[in-house]
Formats: sequence, structure tokens, C-alpha cells
Amino acid sequence: MSASGGNKAIVAAFLANLGIALAKFVAWALSGSASMLAEAIHSVADSGNQLLLMLGGRKARREADRSHPFGYGRERYVYAFVVSIILFSVGGLFAIYEGIDKLREPHALDPNWWWLPIVVLVIAIGLESFSLRTAVKESNLVREKGQSWVSFIRRAKAPELPVVLLEDAGALTGLTFALLGVGLTVITGNSVFDAIGTLMIGLLLVLIAIVLGVETKSLLVGEGATSADHDKIVDAINGGPEVEKLIHMKTLYLGPDELLVAAKVALTSDKTVREAADDIDAIEARIREVVPVARVVYIEPDVYRPAIDPEPSTDVFVLKSSD
Repeated sequence: MSASGGNKAIVAAFLANLGIALAKFVAWALSGSASMLAEAIHSVADSGNQLLLMLGGRKARREADRSHPFGYGRERYVYAFVVSIILFSVGGLFAIYEGIDKLREPHALDPNWWWLPIVVLVIAIGLESFSLRTAVKESNLVREKGQSWVSFIRRAKAPELPVVLLEDAGALTGLTFALLGVGLTVITGNSVFDAIGTLMIGLLLVLIAIVLGVETKSLLVGEGATSADHDKIVDAINGGPEVEKLIHMKTLYLGPDELLVAAKVALTSDKTVREAADDIDAIEARIREVVPVARVVYIEPDVYRPAIDPEPSTDVFVLKSSD
């Protein structure tokens, strides 16, 4: 579901950004607005980002092989991380450079085309709102009930939806900055406002890129199951009569839709090999029932050996006198 929803949100964002980028370039060429140029580059960067996300999703579907026995699911994390770098370098830094340049040497808007940037920005806000609405709708299909949006972006294992959500929210905010900058420039005749709007767009993009970079880096390094899923897995292991005790367990996301579970469990004693194998199969089935993304499960049977006198009295270390 997350992959399907992510693809719908990506396609909607890509089509919106492609049309918006062309309109912004035309408005910049005719009006000379720095905010329009920054927004045009922003839309081009976003369009490239969506293509990278789709490419990452396609590569992640490759079958596992000897070189990558756990598959290629993390390709989606790699491309999401590249997206954050592009958003930072192409979108954010260029807008900051353009804003500083226009502060040093302000350029007035073309008197014949001053209205065009405003029209384009209003239309762009409408298109980006539709794209954001699609991303929110698809995210709600996988977002846990009662989960905040901040928590969803931080905890989501599928990177596409958080990336598109942040991009669309950033795009709407950036368009608002551009509209304010151009509008104040038209009203006052002072092109400094246009330059300030451009600078604010750049700073916004850098901030979003940093957030994306931090979150995707954590996924690349390797994240375990969420607290809720961790508890479900523990309950599933301990919920059968064949388990005496869960000794320890580790989890790791191999990709957005594939969780690795490795656990050492103490089975009840006096089992034959066949009976132990049947017990392990039953444990694996319970785990997959409560957490369907737990597709790779390794259970190591063991015997629980409680420590003898784990906390000895301090008296054993004291040499008592003969008095």
C-alpha cells in the first residue's frame, strides 16, 4: 500500500511541478522577477526529485541475488537521500545566491509584465495544493490512527510519501513567499522585497533538505521496528505454549516493506528436532500474522540458563577479623 500510494503522490507532484516550472520560466523571462527565477529552479529540482524517487522504486523491486541476498529494498532510501542533496544544492543554494545578488543590485520588474508573476503564482498555488492534497490522502492510508504528521515523517519507513509531503508543503510556503515579495514590489515599487522573497525561498529549501537528509540517513544506517511493532512481535513470540522465554531479539528494516526479525528463544525442554522445527514454524507464523512486513524471520532455539546468584552479597568480599 505504501509503495502504491507513494507512486500516486509522486506522479501527481511530478506533473504539477513540470507545468509550473515552464510557466515560472516564462513569467521570469518577461517580468525579470528574481522570485520567479528561484521558484522556477525550485520546480525543476522538484521534478527531477520525483523522477529519482520513481527510479529508486523501480530499482528496489529487483529480485535478490548472491551479491545482495536481502534484495534491493534500500535503493529507495539511497534515492531519497540523493533527493535531499539535490534540493539543497540546486534549489536552496541557487535561490540564496540569486536573492543576495538581487539585494546588491536590485532590478525593477518589467512595467508591461508586472502582473504575470502574480497570475502564475496564484495558479501554481492551486496546482501545488492539489498535489499536496493527493500526498495527504495517500499518507492517511498508511498513517497510524492518532499519529501526528511530524511523527509520521520521522517514523515512516517508506521515504516517498514524507519526501513528497515536505516538498509540496515547502513549495506552497515558497510560493507564498514569492507572492508576498512580488506583491510588495508591485505595490511599493521597491524591488528589494522581491529579493527578500527569493532569499526566504532559499532558506526554506535548505531547511527542508536538512530535515530530509537527517531522516533518510537514519533509514540508510538501519532502523529497527517501531515500538508498537516491536511489542507485537514480542507478544507473538511469548504467546505460544512452546516458548519458555524470549532471550533476545533484533529487528532491522531491509527496505520500506520488508522487516528482518532475528530472535533467540528458549523452547520447552525434551523436544525432538522435528518438534523444535514445528515450534519455530508456529512462532514465525504468529509473527507474520501480527506484523505482515516481517518477511524475513530467523528463530534460533536455545535453552534458558538463569544465572546463579547474579548479585552476590557484598559480605563475600569482606575479610572479617578474628575479634
